[in-house]
Amino acid sequence: MQCPVCDHPESRVVDSRDAGDAIRRRRECEACNHRFTTFERIEFRLPLILKRDGRKQPFSREKLLAGLRLACRKRPVTDDQLEGVVVRVEKELSRRADREVPTRELGDIAMAALQELDAVAYLRFASVYRAFESPQDFLNVVEPLIHPVDRSREHG
Repeated sequence: MQCPVCDHPESRVVDSRDAGDAIRRRRECEACNHRFTTFERIEFRLPLILKRDGRKQPFSREKLLAGLRLACRKRPVTDDQLEGVVVRVEKELSRRADREVPTRELGDIAMAALQELDAVAYLRFASVYRAFESPQDFLNVVEPLIHPVDRSREHG
């Protein structure tokens, strides 16, 4: 691992710890003794994202995380929880055999995870991903949150 201070190509690992979705490593440069941190994360084989206008682009964890942060602005959701949502989305996408996934499906996966964290952030995110055009669009998403269907009564 190249030192960020002196560009020396060799460093040694001083400490390794599990950081949830990654391994955090403290390293020390063998030339200048500068200590720095790196994170190792599993690289998922992710499909291309099919945009509404037909364009295709690689999945961007940074773009998804930015959208989630915006939806969660001033909400009681931590960065670690948002990282967890992104990891959940990456895992779900990597399990699929599809080479392309429509933006709407990507949004649905993220929304399902976000709904468990914060209902207001879920609504904010949904309004962008679903491109709400009317108050009725909002109501269609809000109604199940206010009056969830009791599945236990359907069969009994």
